[in-house]
Amino acid sequence: MNRKNQNSYSKQRVFKVAKKLFFAGAFYTLIATITASVFAQTNSLVPNVAQSNSAVAAEEFRRGVQSFNRAQFNEAIMSFEKALAYLPDEPVILDWLGKSYFRSGLEGEALEHWRRAYSQDYGGSLLRSRIETIEERRTTVSDTIYDYKYAEQVALKSKDNANEFFVQPTSVLALPDGSFWLCAYGSNELVHFDINGIILNKTRGPMQGFARPFDIIQKRDGSLLVSEFAGDRISVLTPSGSYQTSFGSKGIGDGQFVGPQYLALDSFENIYITDFGCARIVVFSPDGDFLFTFGERSASFEGFIAPSGIAVFEDIVYVSDSYYGCVYMFDTAGNYLGELLPHNGLKNAQGLKVWQNGLLILDRKSAYRLDIGTATLTELVSLGNAPARLLACTSDVNSNLLLVDYKNQELKIASTIKELAGGMFVTVQKIISERYPLVELEVLVENRDGKPIVGLKDKNFYVTEKNTPVSQFQFDGAASLNTDCDIAIVVERSMEGFADEAIIKNACAEIVEAVGGNGSVRIIAASENPSLETLSGADLNFKSPVSAQWKLDKAIRLASNSLLNAGPKRAVIYLASGGNLSAGFKDYGLNDLASFMNNNGIQFYTINLHPIAVSEEAQYLVYKTGGSISYVYQSSGLAPVVRSIAEAPSGLYRMSYRSTLFSNFGRDFLPVEVEVRLMTRSGRDEIQYFAPLE
Repeated sequence: MNRKNQNSYSKQRVFKVAKKLFFAGAFYTLIATITASVFAQTNSLVPNVAQSNSAVAAEEFRRGVQSFNRAQFNEAIMSFEKALAYLPDEPVILDWLGKSYFRSGLEGEALEHWRRAYSQDYGGSLLRSRIETIEERRTTVSDTIYDYKYAEQVALKSKDNANEFFVQPTSVLALPDGSFWLCAYGSNELVHFDINGIILNKTRGPMQGFARPFDIIQKRDGSLLVSEFAGDRISVLTPSGSYQTSFGSKGIGDGQFVGPQYLALDSFENIYITDFGCARIVVFSPDGDFLFTFGERSASFEGFIAPSGIAVFEDIVYVSDSYYGCVYMFDTAGNYLGELLPHNGLKNAQGLKVWQNGLLILDRKSAYRLDIGTATLTELVSLGNAPARLLACTSDVNSNLLLVDYKNQELKIASTIKELAGGMFVTVQKIISERYPLVELEVLVENRDGKPIVGLKDKNFYVTEKNTPVSQFQFDGAASLNTDCDIAIVVERSMEGFADEAIIKNACAEIVEAVGGNGSVRIIAASENPSLETLSGADLNFKSPVSAQWKLDKAIRLASNSLLNAGPKRAVIYLASGGNLSAGFKDYGLNDLASFMNNNGIQFYTINLHPIAVSEEAQYLVYKTGGSISYVYQSSGLAPVVRSIAEAPSGLYRMSYRSTLFSNFGRDFLPVEVEVRLMTRSGRDEIQYFAPLE
């Protein structure tokens, strides 16, 4: 046998022996002699072959990583703690232990371990940014001036050197998927943009075309309403922009306009329209039937001169008048209630939209928040001294402000200064490598406040292995587009809950019916030792005993745990009977429960079984997780609660690729990097995983 063949044969023998020893539990003793470890190149574990502790630590570490990717965070914590006992202060173990504590809701412990790792020059700017972001989220200060200070991120111009995209924009409608419709008054069309500012579609309305489209809003069924200033009508379009019908006509009579402009809907979806030519508000039913008008001069009201914006919040109608520079209030029947913003509060008040329990309002070159409770103005963004004329402003699903500049023919996208400075918060939530070399990723993209970034496309993601673009990248979808939902219902096994059993069973049956085949429902009994109850169809028979020591905190934790491997739209619904909570929240604190749910994409809802005040604890969890409080006998039933869960925005994305890295029989800790780019903002995460053992 020649030397070349001998070398080849020797290498094959080494790898065969290595594989056998691996399964015998002694593989790590051969690491140094078989191949150069990938660990050292990825800030990963480098077991010391001279110490048996290193081999045990490496086995526990691998077990912990696998448990983490299966959402078994308690098991992951135990494995990483064992590994850390053998290799104290090993930064990679500290990092992963911190990740596991974070997903378990123990953010304080997570930060402690991340700081220890960072103090050893591990993790660099990515780990520092993660620590700073989580620390910032944990602070109790909110609604400061910095939360309301916006700056322009990018401007979508009407044309470039070769193309004209739209002419004279007047209004914008932000959609739940991150895209938006722009009303182009000058080019008689609606233009549909995606989150990246790329045109998806244009529509010109009816057969004869739009006649100066001015404003656009969306109804609950997704249909679009467009006011046509020169056509003196309101057109109805499908969600995709196809024309359906119109209502209204030119004139000063009932159901007529002379220059309809701004639109708004009340809670019953009655349609309110500012009639600029007649200086009044015209109201139609959801089906387009004329109801009444209001705003003319009367004994109690001076009358409009130039109605320039309208919004409805909690069934109070707010109308701005650009001539008087003020905002008036009416009830939904058109009765005058008074002024919110007094005369000359702004020079040119217009373009009202509901935003953060207040109103967005414009004054030519600036956008403000008008507080409904105090009538105070807070400037959000200013265009400075440059010539401009803002006609409309709204907030999109990603908390940006979209401003329509009619004079400069631009759509300006503004973000808070801290978001522009800090970028996006990107986290690889899970790696599925069972079919290696096929690798699947679940990536969560949020802003610095923990709110999801919705609407991203494949072009927004840049995935690499050792900073080299991956092979066969596939964008598999966004969780926000998923309309299924998984729900865990927590019911009290208190004396009050026992008395409410009939109500509870009916509520559970109604929720199950609302979910239908689009998700799953499980029942958690909040007894002294909470447990999962059997739900057969819509039938529920409790097995857990009633107890004065019923534990709501343990029940919420158990319910949340049951949802860790559920679909992306997930929620805990607490049916509150009003039982005594003196025994609750001793095992798990409110902050830890809220963090556990937030860090795993779970919302908390409370349905009150009696018309009494909901406990402060339940209110806190609802507020922190973005859920809601409702009454079991509300007129609309419980279906809207389920619908809100299914329609909740999510920043979770799934993607896959084929790895080109050598896994070393599943021994090496393989790296992957994910970068997200959106206009002028970006975010990044780096993580590692193990391929299956061979």
